[in-house]
Amino acid sequence: MEGKRGEEMGKTLMTETWLRNHRLLYVGATRHPFIRSIRDGNIDLSSFKTWLGQDYVFVRSFVPFVASVLSKACKGSDNSSNDVEVILGGMAALNDEIAWFKKEASKWGVQLSDIVPQKANQNYCRFLESLMSPEVEYTVAITAFWAIEAVYQESFAHCLEDGTKTPPELQETCQRWGNEGFGQYCNALRKIADRQLEKASDDVITKAEVTFLRVLEHEVDFWNISHGGTSTL
Repeated sequence: MEGKRGEEMGKTLMTETWLRNHRLLYVGATRHPFIRSIRDGNIDLSSFKTWLGQDYVFVRSFVPFVASVLSKACKGSDNSSNDVEVILGGMAALNDEIAWFKKEASKWGVQLSDIVPQKANQNYCRFLESLMSPEVEYTVAITAFWAIEAVYQESFAHCLEDGTKTPPELQETCQRWGNEGFGQYCNALRKIADRQLEKASDDVITKAEVTFLRVLEHEVDFWNISHGGTSTL
């Protein structure tokens, strides 16, 4: 995820700096014990079912957040950028994602209508709601969007690397977020975030960095739901 694209351009981009400065927290989010248990093939499938139900609830709250980012992009990006197209593409994919969750829930015997969002899930959804406020700058919102998607992409891509023991029945789940196409989409979001950060004020940059860290903390807490961990928030 860190890569060297910033150095190749002769400068270090803001997201590159954050990923270096907050490496431990980022690794904690993308190499969480829940993810490692999938990768190592020793996951308790009841934990997977818990994640499946809770993430379905989260995605339904994620939709209006992405819609708010799209609205901010329409107002906050210039006409020469592809921000709107990139975000719109991500929003369209959420319809397929919700359908996928329903299909998987049926396969695994998870009753989605019975799912009660756990505290970490509720906290994360409230955090998303706070970012939907008109007062929240586009730069801050797109940073959060990128971070949320990037954590999932890198986490599940880790489960697809050579030598992993990911159970065959979870390969489709890992492919959904760990595939190369989704990785390219995350890179597109990251480029948008970096472009916005490059022209942002110091105050907005600080807000965006704090938001980035909050996303990582919420991601760790969300994984903890399925792995018996405790809240960091």
